[in-house]
Amino acid sequence: MLIGEYQHSLDEKGRLIVPAKFREDLGEKFIVTRGFDRALFVYSLEQWEILKRKIEELSTASPDTQRAFERLFFSGAVEAELDKQGRVVIPQHLRDHAHIERDVYVNGVSSKVEIWAKDVWEEYSKRVQESYEEIAKTNIRL
Repeated sequence: MLIGEYQHSLDEKGRLIVPAKFREDLGEKFIVTRGFDRALFVYSLEQWEILKRKIEELSTASPDTQRAFERLFFSGAVEAELDKQGRVVIPQHLRDHAHIERDVYVNGVSSKVEIWAKDVWEEYSKRVQESYEEIAKTNIRL
């Protein structure tokens, strides 16, 4: 399971050090794509295949919506690979999507990793923190 929150910075070539705790679960090659809320989603190849099958099985009750989602989700995806220092290049189109310039949070979120621009994550987490307990009480029995 991927868990934890780490602060890192991209270097001048757009490379990000992947936290050592995530490297084994992600593998040497993995997928980075557009996520929700201006984040990037990172999946191991195994998790990507599971997700791909789920998306392919989506109901065709709303084909326009399904096609739009598939186009944006898959067209933005790249197969990424760690270098010898445990870094990955984040392509410019994905940095633009996530508003990433330099400082980021790299968060483990169960079966995926999320990469957030520092300011976007801090604003998002502050906003949802206010309803965190209510969400848990309503939806999850802790």
